[in-house]
Amino acid sequence: MNEALPDVPEVRVVGLPQLTSGFDLVDRLDLPMHLKVHGPLEPMGGEQLAGLAEAISLKGRGGAGFPFAKKLRSVAESAIRQGIRPVVVVNGSEDEPACRKDTVLINRAPHLILDGALLAAEAMGARTLVIGVTRESTQKSMEAALAERGLDNRRGSTLRARVQRNPIRMVTGAAASLIRSIDGGPPIPPGRKTSASQSGVGGAPTLLSNAETYAQLAIAARIGAERYRNTGLYDEPGTVMLTVSGAVARPMVIEVPTGVPLRYVLQLAGAPPMPGGVLTGGYHGKWIDAATVNETIVSRDSMAAVGAALGAGAILPISQETCPLGESLRVAQWLAAESAGQCGPCYLGLPAAARGMEDILNGGGPAALEALKQVSKAVKRRGACSHPDGSAMFLESTISAFTDDVAAHVLGNGCGRPVEGVLPLFEPGEAPNALPGGQPQQESGPSRQKIFVDWTLCRGHGLCADLLPEVFELGADGFPTVAQAEVPRFAEAKALRAVRRCPALALRIEEVQERGQSRSNNLPVLPQGRGRRALGSGRGR
Repeated sequence: MNEALPDVPEVRVVGLPQLTSGFDLVDRLDLPMHLKVHGPLEPMGGEQLAGLAEAISLKGRGGAGFPFAKKLRSVAESAIRQGIRPVVVVNGSEDEPACRKDTVLINRAPHLILDGALLAAEAMGARTLVIGVTRESTQKSMEAALAERGLDNRRGSTLRARVQRNPIRMVTGAAASLIRSIDGGPPIPPGRKTSASQSGVGGAPTLLSNAETYAQLAIAARIGAERYRNTGLYDEPGTVMLTVSGAVARPMVIEVPTGVPLRYVLQLAGAPPMPGGVLTGGYHGKWIDAATVNETIVSRDSMAAVGAALGAGAILPISQETCPLGESLRVAQWLAAESAGQCGPCYLGLPAAARGMEDILNGGGPAALEALKQVSKAVKRRGACSHPDGSAMFLESTISAFTDDVAAHVLGNGCGRPVEGVLPLFEPGEAPNALPGGQPQQESGPSRQKIFVDWTLCRGHGLCADLLPEVFELGADGFPTVAQAEVPRFAEAKALRAVRRCPALALRIEEVQERGQSRSNNLPVLPQGRGRRALGSGRGR
């Protein structure tokens, strides 16, 4: 199956529409139609806007769920303290194959998103607005919306606004990746964790949130907090946008009030009455079983209480006729391939975790299960971004949600069910890692260099892990956990530095040729014995 979702699938609504108002009238609300449907919007002061966000308990709808009012105040305070104008960024980089809610909003209601972003920019005195996207359709729709408002990126404009198009990759949607690309760098995490509210685009305090969050802010600013809170739950008012796919008759994006039973949402999309499991929150989310589905309502806190995750709003049921571990393996392999190649937990750990899942499916026994658990535990909270953490959470959820299936594969001959490929992934032949225009992405992925550890010389000093954490990590015995590894392009200089500084001269680099041959880079490795030196060790300089 493996059918990719279209950019704009079917859109449904439960109850009265808010974000999707006007969708029954036109395919895309241009500025005149947007004003007819939603009406004009008056500017608000900074504290007034923060108070509104606080009154409606608005949290980020991109997955993390950070309180928007707290973020807004932090950016404003930082801008005042530093004496510079802040920047506003809309993150429309919806790069997960199972998510389309932000893509739908940008394609069909771009001005609602701009309303919220411009409200924030006006309130804080920002003079720069950037909208990050990854698809051609979202780029065209948002550029048209800016033109309809007379906004552009020309010097001297009261507000400079532009669209930043990045490649479709899982890591592209990370806040740090988007900010780095806006500053002219590659759209991958920078390898260090910084707060955008303190130092974001161009070093300025940056308010960054996803497209739905700004659209929700615009709705609340028009109708007021009291009326907004009349919809949904008391502690999580309003509506949420969900993308429902997987084993369903009609993949769709659906706007629902919080508090709606999850089983009702699944019924609308034509999911099996008794699914074999439901993946909630997308590919960085969590699995729940059919019994738990009947107890679950659409709410961030309520879903977390039963072991589910609202995340980025992706809901994916599978049938009882498909192998859940096999379906999860396909996703695990895709997550591993989406690595930016920047840190060991992601570049090495995620492929190892996918192999561990494959070993379980192939009857690797209890040892394979234990190995997968150890790898998943090892990659968490150690990456350059949240990709390893989310991927590990997905894998841990898989083995805890499907205990009977795990036991069948680990202790027996498997569950006997096929892998149907119902969880959407990008279709073969797509090039999600390419930049617009066919240019290859810079600084990511493996190079043709490999770094090797000579175990006869290694003494466990651990300097290699300090200098090159993208490749090396130390095991419980204090020695590197790998004997050889490919070097990411961006880390080639660091790899050479590690080779030169190894006290035991135990490292060397070789350049792998296309036909599988390899040759040492720069300097030959001398025969083992007294006076042996590794590549570029620095001796004699």
